Amino acid sequence: MDKHRRVFKKSLFASIVSIVIPIIFTLIIIGMILIGLRQAEQSGRAESLRLLEEALLRAVVHNYAITGRFPESLSYISDKYGIYIDTSRFVVHYEVFAENILPDIIIFELN
Repeated sequence: MDKHRRVFKKSLFASIVSIVIPIIFTLIIIGMILIGLRQAEQSGRAESLRLLEEALLRAVVHNYAITGRFPESLSYISDKYGIYIDTSRFVVHYEVFAENILPDIIIFELN
């Protein structure tokens, strides 16, 4: 009975391939996940910047509609309209030329 039994041995190449291919596949998947997370983070940062810019502009225009003049300072906007500026992430340049001219609002993101 033992004469008909065949023993199949894996070749060295087949053994290496059976180990390397799953490792390569796993590394590709991990790389794709990391790239996706980085893109999501960048998208979130851009969205935060856009939302802050819109909120500040909305508050400035709202103040002008009510009082007839633009706010004199960023702290006034923050106090009156409750806009929180994360100073660890953003630097806001707010410059007023005159009460009836829209102020310059420039937001820089810190790295």
